[in-house]
Amino acid sequence: MRGWAAVAAVIAAVWVAGHWAAVWPVLVAVLAAVLVGGAGWALLRAHRLAVARDRTWRAREEARARELSMVQVDALSWQEFERYVAGLCRRDGCTKVVVSGRSGDLGADVVGYLPDGRKLVVQCKKYAPHRSVSSQDMQRFVGTARPEHGADVALFVTTGGSFTKAALGLALRQDIVAVHRDLLGSWVRGARLETLIPLNGSGGGTGRRPPA
Repeated sequence: MRGWAAVAAVIAAVWVAGHWAAVWPVLVAVLAAVLVGGAGWALLRAHRLAVARDRTWRAREEARARELSMVQVDALSWQEFERYVAGLCRRDGCTKVVVSGRSGDLGADVVGYLPDGRKLVVQCKKYAPHRSVSSQDMQRFVGTARPEHGADVALFVTTGGSFTKAALGLALRQDIVAVHRDLLGSWVRGARLETLIPLNGSGGGTGRRPPA
């Protein structure tokens, strides 16, 4: 096999030498294509790296800005926090927004109607940033949001950093919109309520209209 390969190489070399005038433009074109392709790939790779770095930087800056905004929210009392959430609902077009502001409200800290007429019931939990919403907290809200208050959209909003796995699983199964600290930070900075609703439970309902 090696002998035949050597013979083939010699024959190819002789043929190329005899047809060099026709061969060299092809070789130059192939070499140019390889160089251009390599340069293009290098530029594309550099562009992708730049875009990835830019996205990382923007995400980091947005997270930092949310935290700066949340510092002000963290300074609120729990009563002020409920009123603040009600204000966010009004900002996003909700109507007939009422704040309970009292104990024994059966989980309905804020009640109102979305722009499309669905009834909104909000549970507000003013927790430390490192604290998680427990399954027990979510169970209590699940037990009252629709049976007691007739919610079409049930929203659980917390300044805490997260929901426990059990609490989030319950929220998903029971169609509760779970808004943890990061999502609340986005809402504070201008994200619309209608964009938050699909994130943890669709929030679908009967389309009930507010009373006249």
